[in-house]
Amino acid sequence: MVKIRLRRMGAKKNPFYRIVVADSRVQRDGEPIAELGTYNTLADPAEINIDVEAAKKWLANGAKPTDTVRAILKKAGAIQ
Repeated sequence: MVKIRLRRMGAKKNPFYRIVVADSRVQRDGEPIAELGTYNTLADPAEINIDVEAAKKWLANGAKPTDTVRAILKKAGAIQ
């Protein structure tokens, strides 16, 4: 199954996330199929940069977002 999920980047205690499309069997920081955007939790408010059109395309093709990514996509306007 293909999932839209977060990939952790950044240094220790300084997390930065990329929103990626990956096979569910691949490890968290493994090779993604595609990158959709970024999510920075340390900024106030959190910074969300996402390619909404690409996210909609992957959702239409059957990719399942994780709970956290679903909330991020709602804030970005990719899903309702």
